[in-house]
Amino acid sequence: MSWSAQQYTLFERERTRPVHDLVAAIPNGAVQRAVDLGCGPGNSTEVLLQRFPLAHISGTDNAEDMLEAARRRLPAVTFERSDIATWNPASRYDVILANTSLQWLPDHATLYPHLVSKLTEGGTLAVQTPDNLEEPAHRLARDVAAHGPWQAKIGAVQHPQRHDARFYFTLLRPLCRQVDLWRTTYFHVLQGGPSAIVAWFKSTALRPFLGPLSEDEQNAFLRAYTEAIAQAYPAEADGTVLLPFPRLFLVATR
Repeated sequence: MSWSAQQYTLFERERTRPVHDLVAAIPNGAVQRAVDLGCGPGNSTEVLLQRFPLAHISGTDNAEDMLEAARRRLPAVTFERSDIATWNPASRYDVILANTSLQWLPDHATLYPHLVSKLTEGGTLAVQTPDNLEEPAHRLARDVAAHGPWQAKIGAVQHPQRHDARFYFTLLRPLCRQVDLWRTTYFHVLQGGPSAIVAWFKSTALRPFLGPLSEDEQNAFLRAYTEAIAQAYPAEADGTVLLPFPRLFLVATR
């Protein structure tokens, strides 16, 4: 199942709020070059550009649909197709931003030090990753996958392992002069009841479950998942529903 910029941006305001908090925590200083890894449709890149308007800013993503949306949004910014797992630029950056992208990759014990090595002296790695694998939305996706007629196809689907703040602090402390970490739970107010929550995750966390299924199987899976979501996230009388969403933030300065 390919990435869809249109689906992702259905909740752009809610998805962009955390990156505002992340970019605001980057230390003040002279920033000449900055890159947004996993830039998506360019909403996070725009926040980075607003913070550092005089810097040369670029963005990378491995989905062409996302890159096309980013280029339309910010025509003056250079966007390139690239896989973060193999990203190895010849020059260094003053800021490397990775907003909701690194959670898709394994082996953070190798990845994060590699990214720090691509910083200038005094440069900053700023990362935000969802910390919600044990939230109902994720647990229910795994449960529906494991107990439906599609079990053989997706019953064993797992997202890459995620780690707690101490893991990243211990990993990066020897490499950085400062490592700042915090965890925030956002309560996103969505309109449309449980279907809104399903639409939110359809563009992100549900992709590994939906990808191997036929269209009919996808529809059946989504119906079962929506029923389960309705029980876990009861809507208000007007259809408003709260989506608690924990996120882990890291700002590491080399």
